[in-house]
Amino acid sequence: MRNICSVFKREVAAYFQNPLAYVFIFVFVFLAMVFAFLLGYILERREAALADSFFIYHPWIFMILAPAVGMRLWSEEHRLGTTELLLTMPVRPWHAIVGKYLAACLVIFVSLAATWSISVEVGNLGSPEWGLIFSGYIGSFLIGCTMLAITMAVSAFTRSQVGCLIISVLVCFLINLIGFPMFLDFVDSSFLSSLSGFFSSLGVMEQVRSLNSGLLEPNTFVYFATVIAFCLFTTSVAIRVKRS
Repeated sequence: MRNICSVFKREVAAYFQNPLAYVFIFVFVFLAMVFAFLLGYILERREAALADSFFIYHPWIFMILAPAVGMRLWSEEHRLGTTELLLTMPVRPWHAIVGKYLAACLVIFVSLAATWSISVEVGNLGSPEWGLIFSGYIGSFLIGCTMLAITMAVSAFTRSQVGCLIISVLVCFLINLIGFPMFLDFVDSSFLSSLSGFFSSLGVMEQVRSLNSGLLEPNTFVYFATVIAFCLFTTSVAIRVKRS
C-alpha cells in the first residue's frame, strides 16, 4: 500500500499542479450542463429526475474526456524514458498501475462532484428521487473509470499521447455504439439479428439504462469490474514486456 500511495500522490500532484485537471473538470461540467439544459431540456421537463436529461449523456462526454485524462499515464513515461526508472525503484508494475489509475479516477470523481449543483437545481423543482440520482452518479463514475482503464491499456502500448487519445476515443465510441438503441435496431433487422443480445451485453448503454433506473444489479458491477480488470491486466502485460 505504501508504494501505491507514493505513486498515487505523485500522479495527483502531476494532475493538479498544472492546468490539465482543472481544464478537464471545467470542460466536463460545461458539457454536462450544456447537454442537460439545452439538449435534455431539464428545466422544461419540470421533473425531479436526471436519468433522461443528464446521466444519459455522460457516456458520450467521457468517450472523449476520459481518454484526454488518461492518455499521459504511460505514454508520457515511455516518451521521457522514465518507465524503466520508475520500475527500477522498489515498486512492482502493478503498484504503479494501480496508483496511476486511482489518481486518474480521482479526477473523474472530482469532475462528477462538481456537477452536484445540477442535482440541487433539480431538487428545487420538486421532490427528487435521491436514490435514482445516487445510482446515476455511481453509473457515471463507473463509466468514466471504465473508459479510463481502456485508455490506460492503450497508453501502455504507445509513446504518442495523440495516438493514444485517438485510439482510445475510437474504442470508447465503439462500446457506446454497440449498446445504442439505433445500432441494436439495425442489427435486429440485419443478418446479425442473432447477435443482438451479445452486442447489447457488451455495450455500456445497457448498463447505463439499468443504473439510471435505480437498479444496482450484480451483473452491472460484474460488467464494469471485468472490463476494468482486463484492461489493467493488459496494461501490466505491456509494461512487463517493455521492462524485459
